[in-house]
Amino acid sequence: MDESSGISISMDASPRRDRERAASHPCSPRSSPPNPSAAGGRKRRAVAKGLQSTLSKTSMLVNFLPTGTLLTFEMLLPSASGDGSCSAVSTGMIQALLGLCAASCFLFHFTDSFRAADGKVYYGIVTPRGLAVFKAGAGVEVPREERFRMGFVDLVHAVMSVMVFAAIALSDHRVTNCLFPGQRAEMDEVMESFPLMVGVVCSALFLVFPNTRFGIGCMAA
Repeated sequence: MDESSGISISMDASPRRDRERAASHPCSPRSSPPNPSAAGGRKRRAVAKGLQSTLSKTSMLVNFLPTGTLLTFEMLLPSASGDGSCSAVSTGMIQALLGLCAASCFLFHFTDSFRAADGKVYYGIVTPRGLAVFKAGAGVEVPREERFRMGFVDLVHAVMSVMVFAAIALSDHRVTNCLFPGQRAEMDEVMESFPLMVGVVCSALFLVFPNTRFGIGCMAA
């Protein structure tokens, strides 16, 4: 009985001693140093998550801009910024590009269109008296409806469009480095929340003042 009891005790204690010996071993996972690759992976995931959040903030703002304005800006900005030295010439070209794109965002919201009896779509500028068509064909009757007259809502949409373009343009370091030299840290802090604020405000205003225009850069009526 004693021998069998001793054998059973030694058999039960043997796995316990093995576990204690493995835990105290220098190569045990508990005593191994932290893996630098794992820390680097977490850092890369955090950076990717922040980049995705920033892109999602700015991508939802594109819906408020006339089609082609942002594409034109992205196409001409590399030529305007040059090698990134922010010389007087490149800074002036960036300012001129920003002004032209902002003007297009503002003015295109005062355009509208209609489909005539001949099946063609005609564009024009909305005025307090009605729609001034750019080029009307012979015998085309321009509508005189109230919705083709300029109103306060058109001004609201135009101002919001300019704000959206400013939020997207200032998110580019090629613009902020030349317009605000030496203030990169401050601009990065501002742009963390500015695009999101503009998107929320413009989305709310578009719900209150829905857009009924089908002007230049919008879908045809």
